[in-house]
Amino acid sequence: MEAAIRESGKTHRIATLRERVLQARPEICLERARCYTRVYQDFSREPVMIRRALALKKTLSDMTIFIEGDTLLAGNHSSQLRAAPIFPEYAVEWIEQEIDQFDQRPGDRFYLASEADQAREKREELLEICRFWRGKTTLDRGRALMAPHLREIHEAGIIRAEGNLTSGDAHIAVNNEKILAIGLGGYLERVTSRRRDCDLATREGLARDQFFRALELSLEAFRGFILRYADLAAELLQDGTITPRRREDLQRIRETCQFIAVNPPRTFYEAVHLTWFVQLVLQIESNGHSLSLGRMDQYLYPFYKADREAGRIQEDEARELLENLWVKLLSVNKIRSWSHTRYSAGSPLYQNVTIGGQNPDGTDAVNDLSYLILRSVAATRLTQPNLSVRFHRAMSQDFLQECLRVVSLGFGMPAFNNDEVVIPSFIDLGVSREDAYNYSAIGCIEVAVPGTWGYRCTGKHFINFARVFLAALRDGLDTMSGTRFFPGRGRLEDFTSFDQVMEAWKHQISHYARAGVAIDTAIDTVLEEDAPDLLCSAFVDDCIGRGKTIHQGGSIYDFVSGLQVGIANLGNSLAAIRKLVFQDKTISAEDLMEHLGSNFAGVQGEAVRRHLLMGAPKFGNDEDEVDLLLARAYGMYLDELEQYRTIRDGRGPIGCRYYGGTSSISANVPSGAVVPATPDGRLAFTPLAEGASPSAGTDLKGPTAVFQSIAKLPTEKILGGVLLNQKVPPLLFEDPSARLKLEHLLRTFFGELKGWHVQYNVVDRATLLAAQENPEAHRDLIVRVAGYSAFFTTLSREAQEDIIARTEQAL
Repeated sequence: MEAAIRESGKTHRIATLRERVLQARPEICLERARCYTRVYQDFSREPVMIRRALALKKTLSDMTIFIEGDTLLAGNHSSQLRAAPIFPEYAVEWIEQEIDQFDQRPGDRFYLASEADQAREKREELLEICRFWRGKTTLDRGRALMAPHLREIHEAGIIRAEGNLTSGDAHIAVNNEKILAIGLGGYLERVTSRRRDCDLATREGLARDQFFRALELSLEAFRGFILRYADLAAELLQDGTITPRRREDLQRIRETCQFIAVNPPRTFYEAVHLTWFVQLVLQIESNGHSLSLGRMDQYLYPFYKADREAGRIQEDEARELLENLWVKLLSVNKIRSWSHTRYSAGSPLYQNVTIGGQNPDGTDAVNDLSYLILRSVAATRLTQPNLSVRFHRAMSQDFLQECLRVVSLGFGMPAFNNDEVVIPSFIDLGVSREDAYNYSAIGCIEVAVPGTWGYRCTGKHFINFARVFLAALRDGLDTMSGTRFFPGRGRLEDFTSFDQVMEAWKHQISHYARAGVAIDTAIDTVLEEDAPDLLCSAFVDDCIGRGKTIHQGGSIYDFVSGLQVGIANLGNSLAAIRKLVFQDKTISAEDLMEHLGSNFAGVQGEAVRRHLLMGAPKFGNDEDEVDLLLARAYGMYLDELEQYRTIRDGRGPIGCRYYGGTSSISANVPSGAVVPATPDGRLAFTPLAEGASPSAGTDLKGPTAVFQSIAKLPTEKILGGVLLNQKVPPLLFEDPSARLKLEHLLRTFFGELKGWHVQYNVVDRATLLAAQENPEAHRDLIVRVAGYSAFFTTLSREAQEDIIARTEQAL
């Protein structure tokens, strides 16, 4: 297993494929939208499940397919590399509003076409498609289902859930292990058998029959899609000018596609190919992101081991195949509305691959393939996949050091999740021991058990803690909207003790917690009724057994978290008020609120901000007076959340509960843009703290102090993820002992302090500033944005500035 990480280990084949994808201009693809629109027009009387299945079938039958030169894996997401399909059934309003600005965005730009005439034609066709879908989308239905005050809260930016109203759900990993074990044919046989047992004389039996009919159509369409590539490869083989090596590649693609369209794979190559096809078709079916690949080093390992022992594959061949897969993952692209894009800067798809961890008996699960996946991700240095490593006490030094060597390459991977916290927490929630030990990272850092978890383990709604806290200080009044959405407990100026501040916060956050769940309920309902994802349901246990989609309660488990934004700002604000207003009495409540209202205007306002508020205790410095206060305040929200259940409660799954989550992606930037000045000294409309990380530039006592602060949070109740970003300069790793120091630090954080997660940006301020000034020279610069990595130069200026402002730590 011992193998040093090579900084440039790509073959010529992979280098060519990688460059081709990176050079591809992100355009808009209308093929899926065209197919879905036609089916919804022609089959309007069919039940929605059948329409969805027929639309998927038409798309997979009619869409353009191609096999890139040199690729070992067939399968494309859209008509061109990196082109983004349109999913009109979710939302069209934003398309109509933004269609002429797609290529003028400050980041994440898309183009209608390369030629002006083609762009005009595509624009007209897209607008015609949008006209058909007006009033029929999940966004339209979701808004209609929300009570008026919930719509107002949503539009005010206090709670946002746009990503789920304008696109699919996802945040899931399917049962790839079972897919590889029984193949598509095995799934189709099971569905057909279950359909024969439906009692059509009952309402339930009729509903199940429709579900199974839709699954049959979808699975048959999937098989036909794979067979199209077998036919295409056979056609390409007729070209007499292809090289012998390429002829061998195409022959293998043809034979593999013919076989895996029906049968379970026999070899590592076939298993990887089918895994890719599953990932690809689920992305075509739904517009959701964070569709993750689970514990790939576990379910692919038996194939790799058998091939190695039989001499069918060499390590370099397997590594090249994996590198090809990573390039394929990057070829998948998604366009979002601009407001949603600001929450997901850098066009991330969050396709997470998890390696490492433990077996159910507690032994180390790391194997040869774990190392190979790690090395292949390091060699390609792309933003996909999002690589996560499961840490546990018995992790070998060799593997951990190998992980840290990859971290030192500076593209933000891998991230680390902690078995020592996640596994016991899952077991306490009712997850079986075997399943708990099989968890994987989903999307960013959130976790679930592949193939058993319902849709959206996290990320349904974002709640802006800073806006809620400011309303708590103003008797419930939200000054940005001028609305008192919920009654308050008074104004800060009227409080005579700090306990009243805490009570005001608890009162407000309780109301907003309920509002968040109510918004989730509306979204869940419309997605269940209008946009069921059939193939994804087929590949999650036990939807086929229950005859239900995931949204209807077909999965074994159902646990969901919203996302809380501005965690550190809340703690820092509370600490400042307690110390300066109530303990030291260095500023009156009246003066503080006046300075907040003026955004610290004038010399006096700036002096108050710099010398008083910024000097108050700050989260991330191992100071109990702020850390424990934040834990207490956050706990009030988490305790309130425990009383709520998802809409699938009583319909089959275990759990149906909510818990906390801080994996807020890049939401801290747009969330901060709608928040006035806060008592921690933060200026109005500037970014909030990212994830559970300290506010930028306020963690001044080094990484150990940050870890100590994070460890005081109630991490066992935040299974949606306790996201911690750390930034270190590349020079740090020039010290030969740096990786050893970092290993000791991680083992203490995870093993002793029970930290939940950490990830590293290895980049210095000078490099980031240079990339801003000369983006072409830094095209390959990758940074960790939040729970994912992105190419720095594709980010908007505001997202770039947020990353530059983060504290650089030293060991």
